[in-house]
Amino acid sequence: MKLDYRKTFLLGFGFFGISLIWSVYNSYVPIFLREYRLPLWLVGAIMTFDNIAGVTIQPYVGFLSDRTRSRFGRRMPYLMIGAPIAALFFALIPVLHLLLPVFPLLMAAIIIMNIAMAIFRTPTVALMPDITPSPLRSKANGIINLMGGLGTTLAFLGGAFLYRANRGLPFYVGAFIMLLAVAIVVLVIREPQEHEESTDRTGIIPTISEIIQSREKSALFILLAIFTWFIGYNAIETFWTTYGKEYLGIAESTAAAMLTYVSAAFLLFSLPAGFIATRFGRRPTILAGLLMLLVFILGGYFITNLSYLTAMLIIAGIAWALININSFPMVSDIAPPGKIGSYTGLYYFASMSAAIVAPPIAGGLMDLLGHRVLFLFSSLAMLLAILCMRQVKRGEARIST
Repeated sequence: MKLDYRKTFLLGFGFFGISLIWSVYNSYVPIFLREYRLPLWLVGAIMTFDNIAGVTIQPYVGFLSDRTRSRFGRRMPYLMIGAPIAALFFALIPVLHLLLPVFPLLMAAIIIMNIAMAIFRTPTVALMPDITPSPLRSKANGIINLMGGLGTTLAFLGGAFLYRANRGLPFYVGAFIMLLAVAIVVLVIREPQEHEESTDRTGIIPTISEIIQSREKSALFILLAIFTWFIGYNAIETFWTTYGKEYLGIAESTAAAMLTYVSAAFLLFSLPAGFIATRFGRRPTILAGLLMLLVFILGGYFITNLSYLTAMLIIAGIAWALININSFPMVSDIAPPGKIGSYTGLYYFASMSAAIVAPPIAGGLMDLLGHRVLFLFSSLAMLLAILCMRQVKRGEARIST
């Protein structure tokens, strides 16, 4: 078996566009919301709207896409519907804040944009295991996340430059680039015409119940691990720009640009992370990444100079590659036949649930105990993720027959 690198890179444009949009969104929407004099806990709660849509819509869309049959394929109809709507309302966010500042309309645009993103995100990601044999999925996911890292880096670095020129430009340019990227996927990628069929048609809630009640707990524990490490990661991602501006005393554009260190390190380490897991195993690779995050994020509580924080962000990008490149391939390998879309939805159910929980709790703790508590909160989440991941026994590459 050999990986089709060209096809995998082209598929990665979908994740490129998604990553770019969310990186711009998470960097600047909290700043917009703070300009309405909202407390941090409420900003954090609003920033979970996208994740609420992810928890309620994405698992169902994944389950539905497993059973969709159309002349465009199983996954493509969702990309064709969701991406244009998401791009339009993403571009309206700065219009309704900067040009026509009406807060209820701004909130409506945010909600609609997040619903549309939830419609096409899971089918986009499920395309990778659809077209990639199991033993090659870590390498393929490395390439796709490399493309996602490019999108994130472009958002942080280019977005900061555009933001200085005009605060709406990162949104307008980001919407156009995402539309172009998704169009490439729709036009170039051809879904397989034969699919594994699942005999289980009971729905996503019974699937969750089966995972909880199963005697073999690997699926449950990897979802719990994903939940906990995304709690830690999303807390810092959501409030890093605020931490930089309000505690370190640097401009929000500078703080957002610092996140380029994370995305650049992730970008450079995406491919090696897939090869490392192929050589040493996905589980030990993920555990190594979690330990790195635990140690260096905890250090951020005690050391607040910019040199250490820069080093921390670089290490975090490397560690996040070790974790993120290999977690979804494990979930897709644990999935029963014909349920990759459903388990992709559950992957996002776990990560989005974490993103709902993390920002308001982290924001509330920062309101009560100060900005630095963010690092204690995140490092504790990484410790819990390590404990859960140690219980996962399946999910290494299996040989297709």
